[in-house]
Amino acid sequence: MTVSSETHRPFDRRLKAIAKDGGLPLVLAIAAPLGSGALLVVQAYLLAQILGATIVDGAPIGTVAPMIAAVAALWCVRAAFSALGEYAGQVGAERIKGTLRVALFDGLLLPQRGLGVAPASGATSAALVDQVEAIEPFFARYLPAMIAAGFLPFAFAVILFPIDWIVALLFVFTAPAIPLFMALAGMGAQAATNRQANALAQLSAYFADRLRGLVTLKLLGQAGPATDAVHAASEDLRRRTNGVLRIAFLSSAILEFFAALGVAGVALYVGLTFLGYLPFHPELTLASGFFCLLMAPEVYQPLRQLAAHHHDRAAARSALAEIEKQIGVTTAIAAPSVAAIRARGPIAIRTLSVPPILDGLDLDIASGKHIAIMGDSGIGKSTLLRAIAGLLPHEGEIDWGAGRPKIGYITQNPRIFFGTIADNIGFADPSATRAAIETAAELAQVKCFTAALPDGLDAVIGEGGEGLSGGQAQRVALARLFLTDPDLILLDEPTAHLDQRTEAEVLDAIFDFALGRALVIVTHAHAVAARADAVYRMAGGKLFAVPHRRHRTSALRKVAQ
Repeated sequence: MTVSSETHRPFDRRLKAIAKDGGLPLVLAIAAPLGSGALLVVQAYLLAQILGATIVDGAPIGTVAPMIAAVAALWCVRAAFSALGEYAGQVGAERIKGTLRVALFDGLLLPQRGLGVAPASGATSAALVDQVEAIEPFFARYLPAMIAAGFLPFAFAVILFPIDWIVALLFVFTAPAIPLFMALAGMGAQAATNRQANALAQLSAYFADRLRGLVTLKLLGQAGPATDAVHAASEDLRRRTNGVLRIAFLSSAILEFFAALGVAGVALYVGLTFLGYLPFHPELTLASGFFCLLMAPEVYQPLRQLAAHHHDRAAARSALAEIEKQIGVTTAIAAPSVAAIRARGPIAIRTLSVPPILDGLDLDIASGKHIAIMGDSGIGKSTLLRAIAGLLPHEGEIDWGAGRPKIGYITQNPRIFFGTIADNIGFADPSATRAAIETAAELAQVKCFTAALPDGLDAVIGEGGEGLSGGQAQRVALARLFLTDPDLILLDEPTAHLDQRTEAEVLDAIFDFALGRALVIVTHAHAVAARADAVYRMAGGKLFAVPHRRHRTSALRKVAQ
């Protein structure tokens, strides 16, 4: 199985986006290896000078004592840099995990998912706990190692170039081969890691759900098969984990082979030069040769560190993919919240009147809030939406706050014209691509009924929606909404003709789409109203607040239960 770089790129962007939450500790974790590398050059140079002075010049120990003290001091400082980098990486990673978990919890709470369509609680808890934990090594170890490996080997080669250009060129040509072969091994590692993450989620889902229903399983005599299923899932996880480890060991072996080859090449070159068998650089001194030999393993050390933690990137990618699969809210960690982007201030409606239906109605629509309006048929709910949308003359005042918003309005009887279903959806945005139209159709559950049609979305329907039921026409209209980018959404009975499951899935899509946007939804269904932040009942041309506690049936609530 080969995984393209295009597949990984969105997750790499998200990892980079949340790296800023690591703050100063993560910056220190990245800077510490670079500072240690700079001190390493000085330390190796002093040590080479000490050996050259004592062996070649016969200098007494007292003469080189200050340099020995400096080498010891540099060793201590580098050890401190190493400890600081490791500690700062852990602190930065903990900050990132904390911020990430808060974002995921908020994302789970906000969508208000429908009954029967939430993921298994065990898989969700694994995503919140295990998969978030799997991201830590990426920031604590891999990210600092990646930056050090990308900078230090070539910096060392540049420093060695004036001393011996052959050694420098040897480093320049051998060092890039290591990341190349690591990348080839990493393709298989990523696929294996994805399978391992999926197996872990399945095991968590099996175990948690079977444990919760253990009494029922025993009463029905199904405890044995349930135990066998958990055992099979655990065996699958074990096999996949071993597969990941095999590839990781292969990657390390490749690195060690090329690193040993490079170090041996430098040692062979320096030794043959001292023996006079190579005329390339006869003036190479003992101190210079020792410096090259001391630096040879250090050139490959950052690459060794990168190889040791290369699997952490694959694990982080797989963790994000599994979080998105189980929870579906990773967009919350890749960009500022939609609510923050769309904050426009509240919309204040005062003494709105449409004689003889509405009489001095007041309503405040806070930015990003969702309001449900209930009431008997013919009481004026649709009239209110039309007045807010500006489609009906009215008296009173509507204060738009930060300027009139873009409004998305779906009526109870949407206008469907002659043409294909895709054309009817794309009517909302003439520039929309086919892929965008298909995505909108899927969100609105249009594909549920077009899948049975010979031409699918290209099926032709008649003027006024001839050939479609009321619920199907409503879903086509909702698909139009998903192609737009409104600040205020007005919906009139959007799920009136849908069955319970389809209604739940459509409402999931509507409320997910409405995150950060103001929403006013007119409905007779208590299941729809239960999703809103506030509920009003219309009577006598006015609105009256109804005591309301928003109902959430998300996976997070299932875990808490």
